[in-house]
Formats: sequence, C-alpha cells, structure tokens
Amino acid sequence: MRAHEKENKQSIKIVDILKEHWERFLQIYGEKIPEDMRESVIEAVEKAIKCGDPKYGYAEYICTNCTGSEKKKVAFTCKSRFCNRCGKVYIEKWVEKQTERILEIGHRHMVFTVPEELRVMFYRNRDWLKDLSDKAAEVIQYWYREKGRKRGYEVGAIAVIHTFGRDLKFNPHVHVLVTEGAIDKNKIWKGVGFIPYDYLRKAWQKVLLDWLKQKYPESTRIKEQINRLYKQYQKGFYVYAERRMKSAKGAAKYIGRYLARPAIAEYRILEYDGERVRFWYEDHETHERKEEELGVLEFIGRLIYHIPKKNFKMVRRYGLYRRDMNKLAQKIIGLWNWVNRKANVIKRSKQSRAKSWKERMEEAFGKNPLKCPCCGQEMELWRIWHYKYGTIWSFEKDGVIYIDEKEKKKRNGRDRRSTAGLGASLRRTEKGNLLQLSLSEMWI
Repeated sequence: MRAHEKENKQSIKIVDILKEHWERFLQIYGEKIPEDMRESVIEAVEKAIKCGDPKYGYAEYICTNCTGSEKKKVAFTCKSRFCNRCGKVYIEKWVEKQTERILEIGHRHMVFTVPEELRVMFYRNRDWLKDLSDKAAEVIQYWYREKGRKRGYEVGAIAVIHTFGRDLKFNPHVHVLVTEGAIDKNKIWKGVGFIPYDYLRKAWQKVLLDWLKQKYPESTRIKEQINRLYKQYQKGFYVYAERRMKSAKGAAKYIGRYLARPAIAEYRILEYDGERVRFWYEDHETHERKEEELGVLEFIGRLIYHIPKKNFKMVRRYGLYRRDMNKLAQKIIGLWNWVNRKANVIKRSKQSRAKSWKERMEEAFGKNPLKCPCCGQEMELWRIWHYKYGTIWSFEKDGVIYIDEKEKKKRNGRDRRSTAGLGASLRRTEKGNLLQLSLSEMWI
C-alpha cells in the first residue's frame, strides 16, 4: 500500500462525510429514496453518524482504588451493518456463532449474479431480494434431488445477499455456501461431486426468468425482455463456483466477509476535498486498478443504495442448515467423519460466548482498556447514561455491593464475571437480591 493511501486510510472517514453533507443530501434527494425504504435508510445513516459519540450515550468507569479520581467513558456504538466501524464486529460475532452450526465437511462457494438489465427491478422492489436467495437454493437443491432421485438427497446451503459491486453501483447477487454432498432418505451422508457449470448457468437463467414471468404474467414488455435475455445470454447467466473450503471455520469466515462488509473500505478513498470524493477499485474482469471521482452527494447516494430494509434477513439457510435439520445433520456428519478416521475433524469447540468489548480491545491492542493508568487496577462500572433516557443505571442509585471473586467462587462453586468484563453480571443489592445486567450488546 502506498504511503498516501495509508494516510488517507486514517484521515478520511465516511462518518465525517455523512456528518457534513447528510442533511443537505436529504433536502435535495430525500424524496428520491424509495418510499418503503426511506425510514430504514434514514435510521441507518443517523445511527452511523451518532456511533461512538459520547453525547448520545456511554458507560462510565471509575477506579475505586483511586477514590474515583481516574475515570473513563466508553461511548455506545450503533452496531449497524452500514457503519464501517461496527460492520467488522458484526461479522466477528456472526462467524463465532456459525462455527457451531456449519458442518465439518467440504463446502463450495458459489455466486449467482443478476444481469444488468434486471437490476433496477430489485432496487425498486427490495423484498424481491429474498426471492433471489430462494431461487439460487432451488437451483442447487434441484440438481441434488435429480442426481439422487431414488435416494432422496438433502443438501445444505447458506445464502447471503450482496447488493454492491466494487464501483459502488447497485449490483444484487447471492453468495451461497454449499455442502459438497448430501444426506439421503436413510440418514446416510453421501459425498457428491461438483455441480457442472453449464447446468448452474442455464438453470439459474431459467429459474430467474420463469420467476420474472410469474411476477408479470400479462406484460407483453416483460415477455419480450425475457426473449431478448435468452438470446443475449445463450450460455446462461453468470455463476461463479470455483472456490472450495475444507474447514467449517474457514467456510464461516469466508462467507462472513460478505455479510456485513461496508460498500467501500475507507482505505480505498484516495481524496476528499469537501465536495468531491475520489476512490479506487479493482475491475472484476480485467483485475486492473481503476479510479473514480464523484460529487459528494452522488457518493452518499451510492452508499445508501445498499442499506437493506429494517429487519430484512440478509442470510437464509436451506436444507441441512435449517434449524429443524441442523442438529441431526451434525450427528450424521460426525459419525461419517469418525468412520472415515477423520477424528480430528469432528472435534468441535465448546459453544462460543460473544466476546466483550474489553476482550476484543485486549486482542487488538494487547492491553486492558479499563486498566487504571494511575494504580493499574481494573476500573469498575459506575454509570450508564443514554441521551434519551438519562442515567439508566448507576452504582450510587442502585446500591450495588461488590463481592470479590474468591468469595463468589466459595458461595456458588463457579466463577462469575465482573461488570468490568462487559458481560452478563451478578451484583448483590441492599435487599439481598441479585441484579443482572446484560451490557455486552450496548457497546463495542
């Protein structure tokens, strides 16, 4: 990476661009945001703007050993997938959770694309993105079921919707993680070879265009467009299916990259002068580096293209990854691995616990962020404040009496984390009751 890019990586922040121009963007282009998307877009952007700003909320820590003279405020973060800062943590948490569910067998990564002529339909109708996932899974499931018609094959697939290309334009496509094999009707795992490219491309084209015909059964214009697309794409719509992953954790990490990745990484922004933004990207076909310059409002417009509707599921699971089938599939795959002497593969880690803010900071920087700079003792939670609700918890108000770790171990026979760890904690009140605070989801 060039020296000026390293500098820009630290100096040009998308949140700063939004803070300076979001109100102006809304005044000029707010009405152009699709009506059913407007509330979701505005909420996501405003959350990102407030992210990490203590005036909107924070947890305050003090050093009890220094009689409260040393204090530290930890600002709340937005946890939005749109936010460049929070997207990384969102992915980490998702990957940690998925490694418990992903089957310990080989997987294939596939990408089902949408031709340029149809993309605007999905921009105007965001709910149709769910259909993209469903249809991609249908193509895969149909091939397995036809191949093992008498065996009753059931394959596993995890689909992730992605809406942007490298140039930030709206380019909806589906990343699918597929098991290289299936479980048959007798509950036996069967490894199955690679799905042919010709089938994937042509089947994807047919399934997608048949779906489009169902959406507009009486439209002559749509029928003509479908005929043109069959003639123009005689080999079918493009499907990528080359990357293979052997481990469950590797597969989860790889597909997780597409789950909450911001539309553009900030290190790709080369220049911002207050009115124009210049950034670079790698061309998908030529693999050459290209640069593009946009007016700041157009740049913001391209960013918000990719904000999903609130509560829209970007990840969908099919077959062996459905909730009702996953536990059974784990047992069958585990037995298959053991029979084939793959004992090292079936040793799965214990159920993971979401890492706290403190733990992530310690991993990243090698030091405890709550360590008192004066005496070295770990600071304790003193107050939680929110800009809408004021003080929602405080040491003084709630009368919390701290019990040291050794005493708790003796009483309960097990270890309980302190509030400084930012996890679920137990504190004894003046009335003798236990107060439970689940704080790990309130900040990074």
